[in-house]
Amino acid sequence: MESTPQASPNEAVLEARELVRHFRGKRRSLLGQRTIIRAVDGVSFVLHQGETLGLVGESGCGKSTVGKVILNILQPTSGRVFYRGRDIAALKAGRTSPLRREMQMIFQDPLGALDPRMRIGDQICEPLAIFRVGTEKDRAQAACEMLDMMGLKAHMVTRYPHELSGGQQQRVVIARALILRPKVVICDEPISALDVSIKAQVINLLSKLQDVLGLAYLFISHDLSAVRHICDRIAVMYLGQVVEMAAREDLFSTPLHPYSRALISAVPVPDPSARRNRIILKGEPPSPIDPPRGCRFHTRCPSARAKCADVEPLVQTVEHGHTVTCHFPGDA
Repeated sequence: MESTPQASPNEAVLEARELVRHFRGKRRSLLGQRTIIRAVDGVSFVLHQGETLGLVGESGCGKSTVGKVILNILQPTSGRVFYRGRDIAALKAGRTSPLRREMQMIFQDPLGALDPRMRIGDQICEPLAIFRVGTEKDRAQAACEMLDMMGLKAHMVTRYPHELSGGQQQRVVIARALILRPKVVICDEPISALDVSIKAQVINLLSKLQDVLGLAYLFISHDLSAVRHICDRIAVMYLGQVVEMAAREDLFSTPLHPYSRALISAVPVPDPSARRNRIILKGEPPSPIDPPRGCRFHTRCPSARAKCADVEPLVQTVEHGHTVTCHFPGDA
């Protein structure tokens, strides 16, 4: 089996370059052509060893599609994905197995991600069986060790998913994703289906596992409170594109894109007496079938000018590690 080189701390383990993923719609134009849904339209980022990069935005902005393209669940329309310097899309089918072991996904709905007819222990062991790792006894032992790492009792290996709580189900999903000891984990809305108290427990668990196993996370979420707690850097997506990327504290203290400011202003504050300047965006996000000319956000932007409707903005590096796609960054 072909092996992959080991990454050193701060080394880039994953890189997306100008990722594009379009879908053909069912509705046809007057000329009989299918419409094109521009789900992801030029997304680029780098993920380092041991780092958590948050990918945030409204529902339908393309966050989950990015994760599926990275794992090759969906083929990119164009663009490239590199894992430790190797172009994933360029690999032949027989050579992708080592990469699939090192890149795993935690799905949004834990109950939907689990087979209701399989016992928990069998589902956790299944990745080991697929890759023929160890004996049946070794796999059973590994499943018990993973459950212990998740804070669950070993006797749960004989239970079925419906016998567990939502938080326990999500821990099982995490255990199954990590049993192969991957290096990169795509977390696709891993806490959105959980209660508030359980969310905090799962986030703390993910942080602990990252420290112990040296994981790199791509954390996809619309919950900015959770993203602020767990992520090192944050990329803000709007209508298939990344409009701002910065270190966590830089983004929350000095958001430069008007869409980022609007998202952050909507984060709940635990102090009811705190004064807030909530930014209310007008209208709904445009359709990815027919995105606006110029800046895609100009139809909802409170600071839009004539240039925004005609000229597409380029990515600007405002300071080290802080980029924004806006003609007038920081203009309130």
